[in-house]
Amino acid sequence: MLALDDTIAAISTPIGEGGIGIVRLSGPEARTILRQVFLPAGQPCDFGPESHRFYYGHVVDTDSNSAVDEVLVVLMRAPRTYTRQDIAEIHCHGGIVPLRQTMELVLRCGARLAEPGEFTLRAFLNGRIDLAQAEAVLDIVRAKTEVGLRVAMQQLEGGVSSEVRKIRSELVGALAYVEASLDFPEDEIPPLDLASVLSSAREQIVTLLDRADQGLVYRQGVRTAIVGRPNVGKSSLLNALLRTSRAIVTPIPGTTRDTLEETLNLRGIPLCLVDTAGITESADFIAKLGIERSRQALQQADLVLMVIDGGELLQAEDFEIADLLRNQTVIVVVNKLDLPAIADGSRILFRVRHVPLSARTGEGLDLLEDAIVETIFSGQVQTSDLPVVSNPRHCEILRRALGHVNAAKSSIHVAGTAPSVLGSGADLLAVDLTAAVSALGEITGETVSEDVLDAVFSNFCIGK
Repeated sequence: MLALDDTIAAISTPIGEGGIGIVRLSGPEARTILRQVFLPAGQPCDFGPESHRFYYGHVVDTDSNSAVDEVLVVLMRAPRTYTRQDIAEIHCHGGIVPLRQTMELVLRCGARLAEPGEFTLRAFLNGRIDLAQAEAVLDIVRAKTEVGLRVAMQQLEGGVSSEVRKIRSELVGALAYVEASLDFPEDEIPPLDLASVLSSAREQIVTLLDRADQGLVYRQGVRTAIVGRPNVGKSSLLNALLRTSRAIVTPIPGTTRDTLEETLNLRGIPLCLVDTAGITESADFIAKLGIERSRQALQQADLVLMVIDGGELLQAEDFEIADLLRNQTVIVVVNKLDLPAIADGSRILFRVRHVPLSARTGEGLDLLEDAIVETIFSGQVQTSDLPVVSNPRHCEILRRALGHVNAAKSSIHVAGTAPSVLGSGADLLAVDLTAAVSALGEITGETVSEDVLDAVFSNFCIGK
């Protein structure tokens, strides 16, 4: 574990040119270091900044006594800060050189370069947020749509944590009852309907997992490959969905020779569209490389839009591509609706949805978007305020906890309407309840290991 008694620093804004760049410090020496590098305008030399107030002045090189940048600074005293430690922020001009020189001065004065996610890690270790909320910070930074942002905000505000703690509390009560029954078999212990408690916990976990499918879609997006033989309108379809001319379109077959990726916000769903080269046989070496990448994109896709030319008879290549898609989620796009229809779309992948459209005029595009949403999750977009699990780690833990709860249910013996934990199954019941309680604590961080913390926070950028 990283120490909490030193002072860390990092550039908390993206590197490059911009209006403002921020150097952030957190730790017991944040105020001292700020006073060493900052010269306030019109303030006495014994300047002592008030908490949560901006000051104007200059960052000054302590060796040469020369100004590095004109800045605004703010000191925030613990515990009313992000990390619950003293935090200082230096708001520089957003250029590479002033930020780098300011950062070098701060490090020279005693700060240590922060590790990825260390500011948020300190917020977690100091009890300001739990682990699920810490992970939500990264989800907010990476949110690709408004709905994805809303889901992440629900988690940051403690929606998921509250649900998990409620389930965990019920199981802790059941575990306490079982352990008391084992330790004091002759004492009168107030009865507890264990079957009812376990059924309630199971139902709540299942509900969270049922909503997780949507949450994962909004967090991670849906990788969607656009495939088909050459010159059926794959690139035109990409441009139509994006409402912009992103891919080159010509009447010459094989214009697209490599994969092209763009992200589309489709009704709150981050759709990663992958335009592929036409899958066909070719003697051209470069074309072969493009076709191989198309096949790889096909294997990695969550959803496939197979484009066929509605103005031509189906060809052998169409059927060969269809054969590659037998184990994937597919929508067949019958393109060129603006031309006389010739192709019989029902002859290819007849068990999947077919959508006729014209990528050139846009006719039928709304029907394709409807079909995509319905295919992803039956057309139900996230509109409620119910907490949604959107983190794969949380999903895995909930499934594990559900397994332990199911095992605990099978360990209890019901005599009439009152369950009895006395007997050979009591020890197994205690083991399963302990495992379920421990698993749920991994979501909020109450029973988390250092390895898990390292894995979680290594995904953060430096400065957050």
